[in-house]
Amino acid sequence: MTPTPDPVTPVSSEPPSPRTAAVGAPFRERLWPGAVGWGGVVAFAGVLGVAFVPVDARLALVVGVAALLAGLAGAVLTTPRVEVVDGVLRAGNARIPVALLRAPRVLDRAALRTELGPALDARAFACLRSWIGGGVRVEVEDPQDPTPYWIVSTRRPDALVAALEAAPAA
Repeated sequence: MTPTPDPVTPVSSEPPSPRTAAVGAPFRERLWPGAVGWGGVVAFAGVLGVAFVPVDARLALVVGVAALLAGLAGAVLTTPRVEVVDGVLRAGNARIPVALLRAPRVLDRAALRTELGPALDARAFACLRSWIGGGVRVEVEDPQDPTPYWIVSTRRPDALVAALEAAPAA
């Protein structure tokens, strides 16, 4: 008796896009300031506006609004991204292929504090934000790179570790 062949799966004639061709779900996060950071921007703009009230009320309003817009723009433009896309880890402006990374591990607040204190290697790369309590440490295995490991702040360390482990070694 001959086995029944499997039904033929239709093949798409369209080439896969780079986003869909990658194995594993991409990880994307912006390290936005916390409530205190945004409040600080608003408070600074308010104080700057109030400082101009003795000169002219309209000028004070213009200066306060301009300071608010400048502060918001500065906060948005300086907020780093943490991404694992197409086999590359990006943290801020730095990039490294996932193929060169080993042993990612989650760091809670206490472990992150230890890693940044007594256990810190001065050659390590760090993309940190003080208002984010968690992070990930990942070892670098590149003989030409003097950086022994990366420490990256993230609000979702488990998801970042999963993305690093599932990323294709491009």
